[in-house]
Amino acid sequence: MHIVVVVVIGLIVLTAFFFGASLIGRGGSAGAFVFIWLWLVIAVGNGAYGVLRAGLPVINEIVAFIPIFGIPAAAAWYLAFRYGAGR
Repeated sequence: MHIVVVVVIGLIVLTAFFFGASLIGRGGSAGAFVFIWLWLVIAVGNGAYGVLRAGLPVINEIVAFIPIFGIPAAAAWYLAFRYGAGR
């Protein structure tokens, strides 16, 4: 359940970055690219917290990292190239 919640939060944050960048005139793709790097830091921090503070095995956090980072990052990558890059 934690993975689903974090992925949904990631998609909500992506939406804010994409439309926020559009509103300030930078284009949605710029917001999506920034989101990917920020989300990488957040996803790694989430995994580190799980290992260091919650006592979860590293392999569990590696497996959880794939959808936690991958789904929002893939959506951001799609939005960046569909609505901005190369246009």
